Amino acid sequence: MTVYRFADPAVLQFLWLLPVLFILSVYLFRHQSQRIVAALGEKMAPFLSASLSSLKRRWKLVLEVFALGFFVVALARPQSGQSQQKVKSEGVEIVILFDISQSMLAEDSKPSRLELAKKEVNRLLDLLSGDRIGLIAFAGSAIILSPVTTDIAAIKMYVDSLAPHSVSTQGTEFAKALREANQAFKRGGVKSDDELVVTRAVLIVSDGEDHEVGAMKEAADMVKKGVRIFALGVGTEKGGPIPVRDEFGNLRGYKKNNGKVILTQTKGTVLKKLVQEGKGSFYHATFGGSAPRNLYEDVRKLEQAQFNSAVITSYDEKYQGFLLVGLILALIELFLGERRRQGRLWKGRFEVAEQ
Repeated sequence: MTVYRFADPAVLQFLWLLPVLFILSVYLFRHQSQRIVAALGEKMAPFLSASLSSLKRRWKLVLEVFALGFFVVALARPQSGQSQQKVKSEGVEIVILFDISQSMLAEDSKPSRLELAKKEVNRLLDLLSGDRIGLIAFAGSAIILSPVTTDIAAIKMYVDSLAPHSVSTQGTEFAKALREANQAFKRGGVKSDDELVVTRAVLIVSDGEDHEVGAMKEAADMVKKGVRIFALGVGTEKGGPIPVRDEFGNLRGYKKNNGKVILTQTKGTVLKKLVQEGKGSFYHATFGGSAPRNLYEDVRKLEQAQFNSAVITSYDEKYQGFLLVGLILALIELFLGERRRQGRLWKGRFEVAEQ
C-alpha cells in the first residue's frame, strides 16, 4: 500500500467545500424545478422539460465534484518515497567595507558615486553563491552592519539603506574599517582548525580618499593572517563638487571650505596600494561595466572552504496521476449533455413527446 505525504497539506482544507457545493447544487436544481412549475403550471411544465434528463444532470454534478476533489489533491502535491542527499556548502568569507563619506555624494559618476557603488555591489552579490558575506559602513568611523552570513538578501537590504548619516564621524579612514573587518570575521566567521582552512577576503568600496595613516600597516597584518584585499573604486579623476540637498532632495548648493567649493577627485592611488599590499586586485566601477564580474572571477580563484553540510530529503512527486484523473472527469462532464434521447408521437398535426 502506497503511503502519501503532502508538500502543501493546507490545500486539503478545500475538500470540505465539496460536500457544501454538492448540497447547494442539489438545492438549486430543486428550486429551479419548482420555479418552472410555478411559472408554467403543472400541466405545461412536464411537457416542456420532458427532454431534460435529471439522471444526466446528477451525473454531471457528481463528475464536477470528483474532478474538483482530484484537482485539490493534486494541488496539495502528494509525494511518496524519499531519498537523502548530503549537500556541502563551499565558498569564501568576504567582508565588504563600504565608504559612505560625504565625498561619495559627488555626482561625477551618475547618478552619484554612492548610488553607482550600491548598484555594482548588488550586481556582485547576485553572482556570489555559497559565500559568507559581511558588511561594514565606514567614513571617519566604522560600524559593523552585518557579520559574515549566508543571508545575501539581508546584506543587499543593508547596502540599499546606506547613507552618510549611517556613521557618526565623517572623513575616510581605511585603518579603522580594516580593524572592524577583523572583528566581523571573529563575530560571524567559521573558525579555522586542522581540518578546515577558511579563505577570507576584504572588498573595499570607496572613492579612495584616505585622510589618516595606518591603513598599510593594517593591510599587512591582515595579509599575514591569510586575508586577501580587493577594491572597487568609484568616481573620476576630473572629480566633482559635493552637493548639499534639503530633506526633499532639492539641491541647495555645494559643500565649501573657506568660501570655496570643495572639489573631490578620485585617483585610486591609496586603493591600488592597499590591494598591492593585500595581494588582491583593483577595479574601477562604471555603469554597467565588468568590474563585478571580474571581482567575482578573482574570488572564485581563491581556495574554497567547506563551511557546513546538510542532509536534504527529497520525495517523488505523485500529483500527475491525480491531475490526469481530474482532467478526464472534467472532460467527461463537459461532453455529457443534459438532454435525453426520446421518440416523438404523431397526433394529428402536432408532434408531442412520449409520456
